[in-house]
Amino acid sequence: MQGLMMDTPLTIPSIAEHVAKFHSDREIVSVTLDNPRHRYSWGEAITRSKRLANALEKLGLEKGDRLATIAWNDYRHLEIYYGVSGSGHICHTINPRLFPEQLIFVINHAEDRLIFVDPMFVPLLEKIAEKIGRVEGFVILTDMASMPETSLPNVYCYETLIEAESADYVWPELDERSASALCYTSGTTGDPKGVLYSHRSTILHAYASVGPDAIALSSMDAVLPVVPLFHVNAWGIPYSAGIVGAKLILPGPKMGDGEALYELLDSEDATLALGVPTVWLALLQYTEKAGKRLDKLQRTVVGGAAVPRSMIEAFRDKHGVELRQGWGMTEMSPLGTANCLKAGLEDLTPDEKLDLATKAGRGIFGCELRIVDDDGNELPWDGVAYGALQVRGPWICSDYYKLEGNAGSHSEDGWFDTGDVATIDPQGYMAITDRTKDVIKSGGEWISSIELENTAMGHPAVAEAAVIGVAHPKWTERPLLIVVLVENSEVSKEELLAFFKGKVADWWTPDDVAFVDELPHTATGKVKKIELRRQFAEFELSA
Repeated sequence: MQGLMMDTPLTIPSIAEHVAKFHSDREIVSVTLDNPRHRYSWGEAITRSKRLANALEKLGLEKGDRLATIAWNDYRHLEIYYGVSGSGHICHTINPRLFPEQLIFVINHAEDRLIFVDPMFVPLLEKIAEKIGRVEGFVILTDMASMPETSLPNVYCYETLIEAESADYVWPELDERSASALCYTSGTTGDPKGVLYSHRSTILHAYASVGPDAIALSSMDAVLPVVPLFHVNAWGIPYSAGIVGAKLILPGPKMGDGEALYELLDSEDATLALGVPTVWLALLQYTEKAGKRLDKLQRTVVGGAAVPRSMIEAFRDKHGVELRQGWGMTEMSPLGTANCLKAGLEDLTPDEKLDLATKAGRGIFGCELRIVDDDGNELPWDGVAYGALQVRGPWICSDYYKLEGNAGSHSEDGWFDTGDVATIDPQGYMAITDRTKDVIKSGGEWISSIELENTAMGHPAVAEAAVIGVAHPKWTERPLLIVVLVENSEVSKEELLAFFKGKVADWWTPDDVAFVDELPHTATGKVKKIELRRQFAEFELSA
């Protein structure tokens, strides 16, 4: 017997209609090249997304066509999210930090018919235009007064394109399992791989993420997503903020500028900010140098890389801000875990709570977790056993776009292999110990590069740290610590190595330290270990 409930589809237009009815007056603020502080409402955003949908129909685009974006976090990009996916097309967000070869690959592989591009990235496309010949047109995200000169063919001005259209548009009835968006992985090993999200997966992910034990989002919040709209749907914030009616603060090209972020957070009364650790390092360094405090920010959600203990302490002790760590992947929409205090753990000491906060968190409902050994046997949740981390759920990819099961990314029983090595404790808190490809194997024993990096980041002179394995004549490989120092700070190799004493097993302590001006980062802000291994390929350790 089946229940007697309506079977209304879970689609992005349903969010658009909801926000227009219940949260139309809530503000959206954004920074763009043609307007340093643009303001309007959610209601206006949805109205303009309907104008865009009408424009796409007149251009002869068909449902299921891929339409790309290369743009910052701003109001026009947000309108594209709703106008493109809501009208039955697929919004293909492209990371502008990809190498030219990767840009060409993803545009051609997706078979994009149209590209929406921020004026800043027009020169980027001009350089590769001859190699992306399938693209039929380029929409520059500005008004006529700010249109740049360009050699790109078949160019449209975004504002002119939508101004000519009516806001009278009826969203189509879409199959909730139809594709809504496409995002490619950064391609650190081989070509980037396309993750194709559905309307259903997007809505379920947004539902889950607003929960109090996840991102804890409400209409009372003013949210600044520094995590980019061009990567994994900005962690779903364009949808979850719409569901609850939160104020949106979009930083545009100022995403990595500590001073600009502080000014936005303070002047717009931001209560929640989301981003990767490198962004918050820049912010914390600015506040320290300028002697300023984040008085209005209540919490920040940090993911994309391991969060050092020192960062959690800095937010808590210097600014009164709760740092909530999360973990996920492009293939997971992306949220899989969130770290908040579980009932029954309230009496932990401050240090014990801090230890817990350094973990990736507990799985949120909708994302199942397991760790397995090399033979695929499930390992216990005892906080000691570590193995390959696998996940499954309704917003986790079942395959990659056009690969048809050839990626080797799933187990025989359908679980997605994340490529991470992890432990899970009896309370369900998961901790990433390494990436499978980054783990250091010394004398047959595994050493966690992430734990060493987090320990090093606890030293007041260290701004950023990375650990890689380098060849060793006796132990096969040993850890090398690579650090960027805080501006105007000094510390010796010996002092840094001594700092590890009592914090990790003695035999884990790195054998040497290399000081560098900066670390290489991927297009999504993660440290490029593959590049570091290339740079230090000839580095020699003595026996």
